[in-house]
Amino acid sequence: MLIKTQAQLQAVYLNLCTFILYFTMSDLKEGDLAPAIKASDENGEIITLEEYRGKKVVLYFYPRDNTPGCTAEACDLRDNYSQFIEKGFEIIGVSADSEKSHLNFKSKLQLPFRLISDADKKVLQDYGAWGEKNMYGKKYMGILRKTFIINEEGYVEKIITKVKTKEHSKQIFAELSH
Repeated sequence: MLIKTQAQLQAVYLNLCTFILYFTMSDLKEGDLAPAIKASDENGEIITLEEYRGKKVVLYFYPRDNTPGCTAEACDLRDNYSQFIEKGFEIIGVSADSEKSHLNFKSKLQLPFRLISDADKKVLQDYGAWGEKNMYGKKYMGILRKTFIINEEGYVEKIITKVKTKEHSKQIFAELSH
């Protein structure tokens, strides 16, 4: 196939990305062992899921620092952080933003939890949080907003795929009461 236009090149690229995604995307389900994590946080320090063994974890994936929906979600989790701690939870946020972007975002919003910088998208792919999105009829690859509740033994207890950014804490607590 000879590619002659920018639109044809974009279509081939999207098809290739979809093909790769099909063979690498996680099929993670509730009850599965959570994939291992080894990545850098906002300070450049290595963070692993193993270091949270014995604690419950809210692992939330969000598209981008300093955007309205992601800011609302982070602030809601921040404002309810003490309730999470009281219930034995730690919170970890994940996006493909740089460590510097995360550090600024965390400082600006005074977030009390760590943010993973996943520029190579390994964690995103392991958790099925990288995939095809559609905005105004245009398809592209991006971060899928998802939250995973991981129990003390490291198993996925709940997966939330339809995140309500402004009331995400309430949504998480409601899911846990089922």
